[in-house]
Amino acid sequence: MIRRAEEQDIPFLLDIYNEAILNGTATFDLEPKTLEDRKQWFYDHIGTHPLLVYEKHGKAIAYASLSTYREKKAYDGSVEFSIYIHKDYRGVGIGKQLMEAILKLAKEIDGIHTIISIITAGNEVSDRLHEKFGFTYCGKIKEAGYKFGQYFDINVYQIMV
Repeated sequence: MIRRAEEQDIPFLLDIYNEAILNGTATFDLEPKTLEDRKQWFYDHIGTHPLLVYEKHGKAIAYASLSTYREKKAYDGSVEFSIYIHKDYRGVGIGKQLMEAILKLAKEIDGIHTIISIITAGNEVSDRLHEKFGFTYCGKIKEAGYKFGQYFDINVYQIMV
């Protein structure tokens, strides 16, 4: 079931994100987040920056969010899309369902003009998911992040809503 995130989801969302920090390249964060960090992040996703969760067996196992793209006022109509899925539930269609739900919601929120997604190069599953939903590939930024002893490129995608 997909629904808006609630405060009781924060520990599950923290676990999902910290696993991605420690074991993957979907995020360029290097240090695990604290519960307090994730609480602030949660509260930043109220209003025009929604946070959706996929719930199974009474707990959040995946989430999708629209976050502030840049702090400068001129970027207010732009949001950045993120999606994270618990390692035990990847590859079963949850990402597709969350993408569909967040795009539908974005179209209903006044003030969102464009969604930008930044994907670590080599994540072909994520690239295909974005393309399937109509995101346009905007380009590659070479060696934008350094993690696990190597540089990674990022692919930038965008969709107008």
